[in-house]
Amino acid sequence: MRKIIKKFKTLSFYHISIVAFTFASMNILILGSGGREHTLAWKIAQSKHCTKLYIAPGNPGTATLGTNLPVAVTDFESIQKTIEDYSIGMLVVGPEDPLVLGIHDFLNPLFPDLHIIGPSQYAAQLEGSKAFAKEFMQKNRIPTAAYKEFTLENYDTGVTYIQNQTLPIVLKADGLAAGKGVVIASTHKEALESFDAMIKQQKFGNAGNKVVIEEFLDGIECSYFAITDGENYCLLPSAKDYKRIGQGDTGLNTGGMGAISPVPFVDAAFHEKVVEQIVKPTIQGLKNDNMDYKGFVFFGLIKVNNEPYVIEYNCRMGDPETEVVLPRLKNDLVAIFLQLKNKNLTTQQLDFSEQAAATVMVVSGGYPEQYEKGKNIELPSVDENSLVFHAGTMLQNNQLVSNGGRVLSITSLSLKLDDALQQSKIIARQVKFEKAYFREDIGWEFV
Repeated sequence: MRKIIKKFKTLSFYHISIVAFTFASMNILILGSGGREHTLAWKIAQSKHCTKLYIAPGNPGTATLGTNLPVAVTDFESIQKTIEDYSIGMLVVGPEDPLVLGIHDFLNPLFPDLHIIGPSQYAAQLEGSKAFAKEFMQKNRIPTAAYKEFTLENYDTGVTYIQNQTLPIVLKADGLAAGKGVVIASTHKEALESFDAMIKQQKFGNAGNKVVIEEFLDGIECSYFAITDGENYCLLPSAKDYKRIGQGDTGLNTGGMGAISPVPFVDAAFHEKVVEQIVKPTIQGLKNDNMDYKGFVFFGLIKVNNEPYVIEYNCRMGDPETEVVLPRLKNDLVAIFLQLKNKNLTTQQLDFSEQAAATVMVVSGGYPEQYEKGKNIELPSVDENSLVFHAGTMLQNNQLVSNGGRVLSITSLSLKLDDALQQSKIIARQVKFEKAYFREDIGWEFV
């Protein structure tokens, strides 16, 4: 079949091949190369609906589950060719950049029968623009921190606004800034310097052309995840990640140093508030605005005086939350994805493990600032209750070496959260590479 497709290179014939595989089994392509994508690959490879699995560009971990392809996640033309050459029936977009840049809009007219797991460019503004997300929440009466937005044109007004705010105060670059565009300023001087750096000095490039300034909410954070077809949804388990590099939640923010699931403080009453006040209005808002949204919605929440507020939306799964959420999902993930195309998600019932999951991230020394790559890695063996997901690794002369700040994600499952945490830390201590570091206190509030 593939030879015929390559020979004719016609979209109509290609579409016929997709339809033939839609409800049986298909070739699946995952975009991304981190721990999230390794976890997605691990879960998708188990599906009866997956014939062949490809990951672009992938990592040494994903290579054990499918075929890595040397294609960048934002090289849309090469992704198009990959879909044609490998008869891809489903595309699962891992990171945010291709979604915000419009991968869905680029591919959908070319391959109408392709299952794209990820929203349209317009809908992806929920993550791509802090101002867009805030306006969406305000319009749909979703609880969030009070805010104002400023640009170079009203810079002086922004300065006055900052000077009149109580401390601490939160400044957010409007666009994507690799997780580094948020400043929690404890003094007006720090806030004004950050405001100047974002807008006038363009510290984050175009991402800081607009800055959202919002009130500081004091509470404890957690994350919710929904899979939606734009009208219906199902919820995945709750999770909590740990952003700070240092013990006791100190030091600089990172992409995430660990995560747990479920979250112990999320009781039935709080869950009900999240669903009624946040999840349902969000999904209804997607429908009201006619957003083409088929994929994950990430709700970054904070609990303040037992009330939930939205800190941020993501239009994909979080990392390292994926590494604790998907191992607890008993369902066939691809079967869930297949329900999105024709908005049949209401027929899907999710089943989760009663076990708790805990992830510890092993990172390069110096991260999240300067760090060295290319360090030889020795991996320990693990039993059936633990998983090692690759985040920043590569093969160099057949030797596994570090290739990023966050290198490996160690996930363990147990009926007790404390036991899962202890097991992940035991394994993390056995990971060997120069200047390897991990936080010993992930989940400290609950054990």
